[in-house]
Amino acid sequence: MAGKTSSKQAKHAKSANKSSEKSSEKSSEKILRFLLVSPSLSAREIAERLGITGRAVEKQLAALKAQNRIRRVGPAKGGHWEIIDG
Repeated sequence: MAGKTSSKQAKHAKSANKSSEKSSEKSSEKILRFLLVSPSLSAREIAERLGITGRAVEKQLAALKAQNRIRRVGPAKGGHWEIIDG
């Protein structure tokens, strides 16, 4: 029975997934607010302000781009973010 997952473990895994989705949503909304005020912020600067990793911010930015909520204008250094009205 060591290889089987109990229903209690399955429920815990589901709730962990839901909470990570909620925190991701909150992070993306915070990122959008930061970019609205300071469009030239880098992923590293956003990460420092949010207290999360740069990689986490990059994933959120990629998701926001895939949802057509933001776009990058100009080069990585010296460019800025635009929020796309939906």
